[in-house]
Amino acid sequence: MPKKNIATLTILVAILLDQIVKIYVKTHFALYEEVEVFSWFKIRFVENNGMAMGLEFGGKMGKLFLTLFRLAVVPLIFYWLFDTIKKKISNVVVIAIALIFSGAIGNIIDSIFYGVMFNTPANGVATLFPIEPYGELFYGKVVDMFYFPIIKNGQFPNWIPIVGGDTFTFFNYIFNLADAYITVGVAILFIFSKQAFPKTPKKTAE
Repeated sequence: MPKKNIATLTILVAILLDQIVKIYVKTHFALYEEVEVFSWFKIRFVENNGMAMGLEFGGKMGKLFLTLFRLAVVPLIFYWLFDTIKKKISNVVVIAIALIFSGAIGNIIDSIFYGVMFNTPANGVATLFPIEPYGELFYGKVVDMFYFPIIKNGQFPNWIPIVGGDTFTFFNYIFNLADAYITVGVAILFIFSKQAFPKTPKKTAE
């Protein structure tokens, strides 16, 4: 299959899956509702106003800046993907960049459109395309749901400064498929770094 088709298929499937999962969770789970799949894997619906892992970024203006920044970065990733397709580089690298692009687009869709696509009832599940949505364009909240508390109530050794003796949970962050795409894509690029970032041969003096 041509690299262009591989990239296109990867992007379409990845974004579609991301949005299907987010819309399902948003319209079937109340905020902070949780379903245990295994003791170490839970579906917990949370919303993220800012960056990955629930980080915030300067209130309403920061939220707008972050969305616009993501929009500015996406064309650069697309150009990187397009340039990679033209070169004789492994399909794995093409898929990795396509995943990063898909993850960026997936969370941008939330940030731009979810504010006008959903409402947010105080005690209940959201409605898709309600009469009174919870926000406005460019101020949507990113939907997160995957939670892997593999180690619960772990304890830092007492000899560690500051946090010694404190309890912790690993992995304590909640994420979505778009976040996973970016993480997996970056990991693949790291593993195949020699193919992803080939060194330009030096010209020898005549």
